[in-house]
Amino acid sequence: MSEIDATILDRLFAVIESRKGADPSSSWTAKLLAGGPEAAAKKVGEESVETVIAALTQDGDALANESADLLYHLLVLWAAKGIAPEDVWRALQAREGTSGIEEKASRN
Repeated sequence: MSEIDATILDRLFAVIESRKGADPSSSWTAKLLAGGPEAAAKKVGEESVETVIAALTQDGDALANESADLLYHLLVLWAAKGIAPEDVWRALQAREGTSGIEEKASRN
């Protein structure tokens, strides 16, 4: 069994990538990817709302499950747009040690 840490995201992304071009009737991931970035983005929006609702009205287990759904759909969106997790990790690394207020101000 794999260690429980953030590397699960890299392993999950590899599975998602392997579903590109697969028969949409054989896999939810393949179906989302076949729908393009629009379908994946719609699911990210839906899962974001469900995550917020869980945070406000449910227990920690529900929030963890909704968060897992959100992360999965976000990874599908990245794959649909041709973005690798490493691209996001680099963006996070570039912000490391920078105040969130400063980082937001630098975008303007």
